Amino acid sequence: MFDTMTATKIVGALCGTLLVFLLANFVAETIYSTESAASAAHDGGEGEPLTQAYTIDTGAAAETPAAEEGPPFAEIFAAADATAGEKIFAKCAACHKVDGSNGVGPHLDGVVGRGKAAVEGYAYSEGLLAQSADPWSPENINAFLIGPKTYVPGTKMNYPGLPKVEDRANVIAWLATKP
Repeated sequence: MFDTMTATKIVGALCGTLLVFLLANFVAETIYSTESAASAAHDGGEGEPLTQAYTIDTGAAAETPAAEEGPPFAEIFAAADATAGEKIFAKCAACHKVDGSNGVGPHLDGVVGRGKAAVEGYAYSEGLLAQSADPWSPENINAFLIGPKTYVPGTKMNYPGLPKVEDRANVIAWLATKP
């Protein structure tokens, strides 16, 4: 009932199916690849960078009004709500703990006022080690939480940051309550 010819047919069918899937994958990557289109547009497809032939000055850049700055961070931090900060910290709790033990990131007990890269036993990035002489003041934590990779180039923290200044102030106020 199950002879070598049947086994050969089954193996041949599996190999044929795999070949069809590999071919379909290759065709799909060729058709839908944005990388090749972007690189061809960037370098002209021949490895030579494109240069702009001419530029038309519309004056639009001169008419753009400067963005209004909000109140200084110190004012927002003075009115911060630590209880709201505890709820916002839930986003941070995936990597950071406040019980004195390190998680994916260093523990944040007493982080406000503590020196940067000062937690024993945590392997900090070179970028943060270079800033270890500075303390984590509320202003420094705020700047870090705006964009960690911008504030500390090469940081291991993959979190994009907190966009709302009130959220940052509330989290920092809550962290300040953790000795």
